[in-house]
Amino acid sequence: MSMKKITMLGVATAVLMSGMSTIAFAATEIQWWHAMGGTNGERVNKIANDFNATQSEYKVVPVYKGNYTETMTAAVAAFRAKKQPHIVQVFEVGTATMMAAKGAVYPIEDVMKDAGEPFDKSKYVPGVISYYQASDGKLLSMPFNSSTPVLWYNKDAFKKAGIDKVPATWDEMDAAADKLVASGMKCGYSFGWQSWVMIENYSTWHNQPIGSKENGFAGTDTELTFNSAALKSRIQKIADGQKTGRFVYGGRRGDSMPSFTNGDCGMWMNSSAYYGSIKTQAKFAYGQAMLPLDTDVAEKPQNSIIGGATLWVLKGHDQGDYKGVAQFMTYLSTAPVQAWWHQETGYVGITMEATKLSEEQGFYKKNPGTDTAAKQLSLNPPTPNSRGLRFGNFVQIRDVINEEMEAIWAGKKTASDGLDAAVERGNKLLRKFEKIN
Repeated sequence: MSMKKITMLGVATAVLMSGMSTIAFAATEIQWWHAMGGTNGERVNKIANDFNATQSEYKVVPVYKGNYTETMTAAVAAFRAKKQPHIVQVFEVGTATMMAAKGAVYPIEDVMKDAGEPFDKSKYVPGVISYYQASDGKLLSMPFNSSTPVLWYNKDAFKKAGIDKVPATWDEMDAAADKLVASGMKCGYSFGWQSWVMIENYSTWHNQPIGSKENGFAGTDTELTFNSAALKSRIQKIADGQKTGRFVYGGRRGDSMPSFTNGDCGMWMNSSAYYGSIKTQAKFAYGQAMLPLDTDVAEKPQNSIIGGATLWVLKGHDQGDYKGVAQFMTYLSTAPVQAWWHQETGYVGITMEATKLSEEQGFYKKNPGTDTAAKQLSLNPPTPNSRGLRFGNFVQIRDVINEEMEAIWAGKKTASDGLDAAVERGNKLLRKFEKIN
């Protein structure tokens, strides 16, 4: 055999072996669809990349699919087409919908057990995981980005207006708002995600039911009941405050944040997870405090409830893939990862170890108030009224609530009429959900 032929044979063999090596050692891809855009999307990518660097058998591939609703809708459609991701991020109000997706969900507790991956539920924050547990206590999805609404306030504006105490009650809130307006500010306070903040969390904070059947946890034959005299009174007072600038409505989600960060409003009630954005945008000293207490309704606060999302695992992939999913969930829950995520974003660390590590690292001392969300969630053991909510079609119900509350802010309806209409329309959607499930 000529030297030329030997050389060619060697090259061919090398190429073939290289191809076989690639096939043998190619990492198994784990598709993770999420709803984190912008800077948080970059943080999601970092978590995935850091996990991938710890081993070579699996590669988590994060894919941004739009906002929460768009991401959940895309995952459902993909499952029907048998092209579903392994992991999908679903916001908390989609829990009942995911539970009703028969045959689609692989409960995270089963994923961990089947993969032989150690899993201890006791290390997770009770106020977080209780929202995502089945009636038998089984954890359905892995908590990831959990937050709760807090009271953000402008320290510089408070000083200028002569306010020396952060409001702890709604009476104090109104008084502080009036002083802020009198000092030249355009508005006293605003809030975002109004159903979450002013319907859902107002209710749990005062240990008031949002609906029957333990807010839906005890059965799909639940009914909304938040149109109480107490909530009607508070919402009407807020609406009336628009006349003086005490309150200014700024949109359904986080649309009103600029009114706080640009100095127009002195107080803003919304998610603790806006920490990263406020830290970047606010040019003044600011702080976080607990939600105000309506002393006409309760003597002391109960606990707030979470927002945000969890990671749901979908069935339909090779069983070997789920070992990679389980390993990633373990990594995601480690104290260093959760402490970093918490400190960067304002989301609550999902384990007690993450909070402890953040404290040991001096984060709370350097950034006073950043532990407010965790304190609110664990203020008292959850009651049937304050555990959370589990209503079917709640994404659509929130749209109904938004429509009716906007009619109240616009003066087209009284708070009484608007909340009654929201409950009536919402209950029709609950009956539709119950009928098909």
